Order: sequence, then C-alpha cells, then structure tokens
Amino acid sequence: MSNNLNLKKLLLLGAGPMAMDYAKVLKYLDVDFTVIGRSIEGTKKFYNQVGVTAIPHGLSNWKQKSPSRAKCGIIAVSCDALASTAIALMDEGVRKILLEKPAGLTAQQIQRVCVHAKKTESKVYIAYNRRFYASVREAQKLIKKDGGVQSFNFEFTEWCDQIEKKLKDSITGENWFLANSSHVVDLAFFLGGEPKEFSSYTSGGNDWHPTATVFSGAGITHSGALFSYRANWDAPGRWGVEVLTRKHKYIFCPLEKLQILKHNTTSVEPVIIDDQLDVDFKPGLYQQTKSFLQEDSNTPLLDIHKHHENVTTFYEKIIRP
Repeated sequence: MSNNLNLKKLLLLGAGPMAMDYAKVLKYLDVDFTVIGRSIEGTKKFYNQVGVTAIPHGLSNWKQKSPSRAKCGIIAVSCDALASTAIALMDEGVRKILLEKPAGLTAQQIQRVCVHAKKTESKVYIAYNRRFYASVREAQKLIKKDGGVQSFNFEFTEWCDQIEKKLKDSITGENWFLANSSHVVDLAFFLGGEPKEFSSYTSGGNDWHPTATVFSGAGITHSGALFSYRANWDAPGRWGVEVLTRKHKYIFCPLEKLQILKHNTTSVEPVIIDDQLDVDFKPGLYQQTKSFLQEDSNTPLLDIHKHHENVTTFYEKIIRP
C-alpha cells in the first residue's frame, strides 16, 4: 500500500510480539523503518516471524551502523524498559515518538518521560490502541447521534491464576493495574468522559500485587455523566465497558465487539461494523499507527503530559483511595 507515509524515517524499538505486530502494519503502509532489538536470538526470531532484519544490541549499535537520522520512533519494548528507552531515543534526536502503554511502570517513571519531552521539545504519544478499535469508532458516531453519554460503567477484572507465575516477584506485577488494567480504564473514560470527582474503595491484595485485588468506585464526569466501576481479581470476571445514552446501551464485551440494547427490550443485538483491519492486524493498531504517522490534529492519541495527569489524578486514586 504505497502512499506518502514512506517518506518517513522510522525506528521501531523492540523485537517481541508487539513489535512484530507493528512491523506488519508498517510493511503494509510501505513505511521506511528500521527495527532495533536487544538480543541476537530475539532479532533472529523477529526475522523468522516477520521477514524483516532487526539490528541487535540496542540503540548504541544502531547509532554506529546508521548512516542517517530517524525522524520518528515507535517503542514496543518490555514494560520495565519503556520509560528509559523513550528518554534514550529523545537523546538521539528523535522528536516524535509513539510509546507503548503505559509509558512507564510508575508515575515517577512517566514523569521523567514528561520532563525529558518538555526539555527536548519532543512529541510523545501513548499507544492505547483500544481507542482505535472499529467498535469504538462506530460507537462514538452512534453516541453522538443519540445526544451524548448519560452514564457508563466498566470492569477491569484480571485473571490472577493465569498470570501469577509469570508476574510473581517482578516489578511489572507490583504495578499490574497501570501496566495492564489501565487499558480498559483509559477506554472507558475516553468514551464516557473524564472524572470530575469520584469515590473509590479497595480491599484484598496478594503476594505480587499487595496494594489491592478488589476495586470499586463511582463518580461524575466533567460533562455530568455518572459512572461506576468494579474489579475483583480474586473472582471470575472479564474486561467490559457499557455506555448508556437516552436511546441505547452500548456494550463492549469483548472490547473488540459492539453490541446494543434498545429501549423496552432484553435482547442484546450485535452492531455490524467494518472491522476488517482489526481482523487483518492486531485490533486498533493499523488506525493508531496511521494516525501517528499522518500527524492528524484530531487524533485520539494520548499525549504524554495528559497521560501523566491522568495517572497522578484518577489512576492513583483508583489504586490508593
């Protein structure tokens, strides 16, 4: 798919599964990009999976080999390396970056990225790809047609027994709400509006996430919509978002699909959407990457400074009431 996007010089940092998903999109968009991985083994696996050669041994090795500077970068490394990699990339002169969520494992790490972005006059965006789902894009149109959001609720339950062995004793596990649950929280407030005020409650906790494992809260957005949320990582559950207007209830469960409930009915109906790009690529990734590259002024992409504000205001309150 040849277009003006191939004029970009782009660095893709990372050689794991997420970076592979980005590479598939970049190849389809005919973007001029270079992949930088960490280990030789990882870069070999990347080539076998995607058919693109990746440079091992990080940015320092790329700097020695590169004949030209990059104009922008996509960072898809492990959560614990996101913030440091973003700062290093800015130090290399890259001034436009798409940084995988959640940009850092703590508010302090994310703040350091903010400070460096301001210092270097860099534009850093956070890759919450669920904002770009076909289901979400369609729902936004329907919600606007209905007159806006009246209320919404969401659940961000995690499956502890599935992830405990992987995350126990890791810094990622200790910050799992920000590292993973924030995906659905960001989507809920993106659709329903940001909170003006709310009350939050927590209980529980386990070895790898001692802060809490049960969450509940409710409040009101700046536009006057009421919202509530819940999550119980110790019990069965799944991610989901429900948005209510005067005319319909819009249900995202799973988040990739859109269902609708009409007045005076109990039958939930699927909404037919054109989601082929979410089938061909990791859901949301094509539209997100294209928006980043095209410098769309109306992009749903989240700026690093706004992200830090969200983390320090209402994310922290969800975790630590």
